[in-house]
Amino acid sequence: MSKSLRLSEKWFRRGLWLVALVFASFLIGLGGTVVGDLPKVEAPLQLDDFLDQAAAQQLRAQVKAAHQAEQEAHSALEQAQLQRNKARNDTQAARETFNNWLAARSVTQRADNDPEVLARTQALDTLKAAERRAQQAVEAQQQAALDARQSASAAQQQLNTLEQGGHERMASERRKVELRVFLYRLALTLPLLLLAGWLFVKKRQGTYWPFVWGFIFFALFAFFVELVPYLPSYGGYVRYIVGIGVTVLVGRYAIVALNRYLERQKQAEQLPDQERRKELSYDVALARLAKSVCPGCERPVDLKNDQIDYCPHCGIGLFDRCGHCSTRKSAFARFCHACGHAAAPTDTPHAHP
Repeated sequence: MSKSLRLSEKWFRRGLWLVALVFASFLIGLGGTVVGDLPKVEAPLQLDDFLDQAAAQQLRAQVKAAHQAEQEAHSALEQAQLQRNKARNDTQAARETFNNWLAARSVTQRADNDPEVLARTQALDTLKAAERRAQQAVEAQQQAALDARQSASAAQQQLNTLEQGGHERMASERRKVELRVFLYRLALTLPLLLLAGWLFVKKRQGTYWPFVWGFIFFALFAFFVELVPYLPSYGGYVRYIVGIGVTVLVGRYAIVALNRYLERQKQAEQLPDQERRKELSYDVALARLAKSVCPGCERPVDLKNDQIDYCPHCGIGLFDRCGHCSTRKSAFARFCHACGHAAAPTDTPHAHP
């Protein structure tokens, strides 16, 4: 239809489409802000809300105490190992000194050194006993660390079992929250979509059509972008069912609209030529002629053929002669292109020789 519009009218219409898009963008921004804030209606979920608080706190305290005891045991173990290594080194040094002394005594064969042998042996035994005590201290700290680690593991296992049940209950509640938030979105977007459908049917060609189309774009965006991606899955059943339902509704509307259009065309083709012309808009007729289709039935017609004055499909007149200069012209033209006189209803179809 744009070919039949005046130049200024074309630019005005383009500007109005821009207005429609800008209006839709602001509506989309506002709607996105509102929809984005909908989840804030629900309180945030925390794991502790789904646990036995007393039992959970007790187990966490046990785990913390066991870890603390294990750390202390490891620190004490490191100190005990240092003491053991020191005692072992002292014993080793004393044994080497004693062996060297025994070697020197066997060379000199001095019997007066027997009391010193006993003293050195007793000192070596004392060092060996200290080494054994250090080793026992190490083993005790190793046992303490092991006990603390096992206690922490047992308490952690009980806590994990308790938290697993809490996670399951929280997941169930989260699904309920997601469903409620989706219903909030649906309650917000479905009326918008229904209103957009009504505007599309009743008002899309009205005076304020830019705002109508802007609202329609906004409603479609809100439905397909703000709502459809958040459909509860339930294994995909819900989304597929909704997709099938939307497809059936849109398809049914298209089929009904097509049948109504065909019925109107069929009835229009039964009317006299003058009545059919009254039903056709001037701009619509020019737009269809520019596409080489009949303005009445919209079927293809060879308009470049000078022998065709009537549509061979529906019989509506396509060309006639000017009542003033007898020039062949379009039957839908308001003025003769040859002499400029206004077209009159008495203009007659072109008669071929």
